[in-house]
Amino acid sequence: MDVIRIILSILLPPLGVFLQVGLGLQFWLNVLLTIFGYVPGIIHAVYIIVTRN
Repeated sequence: MDVIRIILSILLPPLGVFLQVGLGLQFWLNVLLTIFGYVPGIIHAVYIIVTRN
């Protein structure tokens, strides 16, 4: 399941974070990072998915 979340995080970073943690602080932080730059949003999303099992 993590592989699917990582693929979704590359395509749309907030979606991957939402599927992992829901509508919490990490989701909104990822939305901001994605708005400011697509790559920081991807990095944050992959980090959240890998560290939260």
